[in-house]
Formats: sequence, structure tokens, C-alpha cells
Amino acid sequence: MSGLASAIPADLLAVALLAYGTYFRRYHRRDLMLAYVALNTGVLAVTAMLAGSGAGIGLGLGLFGILSIIRLRSDSITQEEVAYYFVALAMGLISGLHPGPFWLAPALCFLLVGVMYVVDHPRFTRRSYRQKVVLDQAYPDVRDVGPALERLLQADVRYFVVLDLDLVTDTTVVDVRYRSRPQFRPAVEATHRFERYAS
Repeated sequence: MSGLASAIPADLLAVALLAYGTYFRRYHRRDLMLAYVALNTGVLAVTAMLAGSGAGIGLGLGLFGILSIIRLRSDSITQEEVAYYFVALAMGLISGLHPGPFWLAPALCFLLVGVMYVVDHPRFTRRSYRQKVVLDQAYPDVRDVGPALERLLQADVRYFVVLDLDLVTDTTVVDVRYRSRPQFRPAVEATHRFERYAS
């Protein structure tokens, strides 16, 4: 069996596991699931053509560089979704180039899917959150922001950055990372649960 003949079905199965089996079942965005599959299969097709035409690995890596800096301006995406984009892109490139023995490209694709499944698993960060919070009071002294956030969020604040301090409107905008307490369910978790049922 040739490398490409084994790489293509393995890549299609791997991107299905990544896009639907992992991403969609956790984030419930159909549009991005479609984007990941389209990006992966498109890169696979183009890279396989370039590899077979003798254009060289340099051109393939140039394609990888161009696609990796694409920024979708139609909608905002999170860093987690950017990570899935990168993995879908990498799997398409690996399968299109199908380096080494016939089993290497499929093994690398399934390895990437396994890494994303484990690293992005909710059990690792079940009670860790990040939010942008607007406090209805101006805090010129940054030492007062942490206690105010903990009272508001009922959580243990791990890190925060003051993004904006407005003394005219008496507000403070903070980017905060926090860990919720077991007896408290934060608003961001409730929002995610609602989005899941609404989709």
C-alpha cells in the first residue's frame, strides 16, 4: 500500500474525529466544524498535488505558512478554536506529504487528534474560567481589584489585568482568570450550557 493511499482515508477519519467527535460535541458550532473539515481536505488535496508534481517541500511549507496566518474577519473565534484550525491544517499537510513509511502519516494524524482530545478535555479545567468583567467602581489602586473580583465572582482569582480605568463613568474593566468554588456556578458556565441546548 502506498503512503498516499493509506494517508487519505486515515486523514478523513481523523478530521471527522477531530471536527465532530471532539470539537462539535464540546463547543456545538456547526460552522466551524465545516470549516475544519474543508480546510483539512483542501490542504490535503493541494499538498498531495504539489508533492506529486515535483514542486518541492519548500512550496508546500510556503502554503502552510500562508494558510496559517489567515485571519477570519467575519466572526470572532477563541484561542481554542484557533488551535483546532492549526491541527486540522497540520493533519492535511502531513497526509498530503505522507512522509516516511505508509503508517507514519496516519499515526501522526491520530496522535494529533488524541492530543487535542486529552488536552482540551473539560475535566482538566472544569472550574477554571476567563472573563472580561466591568466593575461598577473605579479602582485607582490595583490592590483593591482582586478582593472586589473575588466578592463579585465568588471565586478564587488567579490572575487579572486592568484593561481600562474610567474615573468619569466610575468603572474598571478587568480581564480576569479565576477558579470557581465548588458551591458556586459562574455565569459563563450557565451561558455555555444554554448555548448547548439552544443549538
